[in-house]
Amino acid sequence: MAEKTWRKDPVLKKLEAAEECLWINPDRRPFAEAKKDLPLGMQDMEEASLRLARFAPLIEKLFPQTREAGGIIESALTPIPKMQQRLLARGTAFPGQLFLKRDSDLPIAGSVKARGGIYEVLKHTEDLALQEGLLSKEDVSGAGNPQAYLALSEERARTFFARHSVQVGSTGNLGMSIGIMSAALGYRAIVHMSSDAKQWKKDLLRSRGVTVVEYTSDYSEAVKQGREASKQDPMSYFVDDENSRDLFLGYAVAALRLQGQLEAAGVLVKEDHPLFVYLPCGVGGAPGGITFGLKQVFGDAVHCFFVEPVQAPGMLAGMASGLQNHICVQNLGLTGKTEADGLAVGRPSGFVGGVMTTILDGACTVRDERLFSFLRDLYDTEKIFLEPSACAGFRGLSLFAGEPAMAAYLQGAVPAGAMARATHLVWATGGRLVPDEVRREYLSIGK
Repeated sequence: MAEKTWRKDPVLKKLEAAEECLWINPDRRPFAEAKKDLPLGMQDMEEASLRLARFAPLIEKLFPQTREAGGIIESALTPIPKMQQRLLARGTAFPGQLFLKRDSDLPIAGSVKARGGIYEVLKHTEDLALQEGLLSKEDVSGAGNPQAYLALSEERARTFFARHSVQVGSTGNLGMSIGIMSAALGYRAIVHMSSDAKQWKKDLLRSRGVTVVEYTSDYSEAVKQGREASKQDPMSYFVDDENSRDLFLGYAVAALRLQGQLEAAGVLVKEDHPLFVYLPCGVGGAPGGITFGLKQVFGDAVHCFFVEPVQAPGMLAGMASGLQNHICVQNLGLTGKTEADGLAVGRPSGFVGGVMTTILDGACTVRDERLFSFLRDLYDTEKIFLEPSACAGFRGLSLFAGEPAMAAYLQGAVPAGAMARATHLVWATGGRLVPDEVRREYLSIGK
């Protein structure tokens, strides 16, 4: 879309004004059609799931907190009826039942990044171990040999990994997952962190033996500098949040697991029993991967919406303008600054935007002050704590009250009468590792 044209677009005008808004994707297609043109598919997801299963014994050994789940990194699906009543009392009315997907409590890294970030480190580790002879081709086929993977924590393997480094650029949570996992395996872990990253996250990483390089600039610059630093070291591997297929697939595995959790909760997902999912979005990797996975599993029965801060709606700007990663929020006169540090991204992933072109249903924006209101309400009603960025998904529930674009979307995308049987799922992305003093600060804001 040429600049003259996109600047006249009503949604982009609202973005420029830092107003809350909703964008419905005009290019979305029935999934049976869209999936033919996607660069990845169900087989890729299933292979990623098998890889995580192969590493489970090693994860259990390195991180005893995963022992009960057998080394599988997964979060609970929790109904939150008291929060639903609170939202209703505040004027946010929506049909159906409400659940929280608690990636905020994922072990090891305490955020959704424990999926994609840890998966990519494990994929890289498997590749290196195969090259070095620490694993055989038989070990990496099928379910693998648990003892072979356990041996990756022994001295020979750790000495080998110590000659290698893993680097990443991050606003916080991705750096946490990459840094903690890499250091645990014995790599030299280096995290390049933007000015938006919270001090407690830098401190926690350093306490785990991770090198943290700080920048006064934003996320995009931290990624750029990290990528360049990694290029200078032939023994370095850079986790590229903007372009990584491995990160993307690590996130996508969540859909396979959610399918079983919904079945266990007695939740039916069909086109006449729709599932609405609201995903906080930064550069796009986590929500994009999850959306891709959900569409593979549920097809047109699932409706996925990204939620971004009004000052950092990078993915929405890229998709609504058609420019993808060739536009940044500063082009719209926005600051990119937000209390939702994990979402403080000015330029979206072009790779993710390309995959989302025909399968994402829509996106919306949220003001920072709303995040803290959601944070307090959830804690008051359900005694569940989330960090501010993880609360963004609750904004999606307000789209059903007097939003013409959503009403029009529902008329075309959901069978008549089906909304009464809808399930709404807010994807909570972080919060477990937030220190107590920071929790108290967040809970006091705006009171």
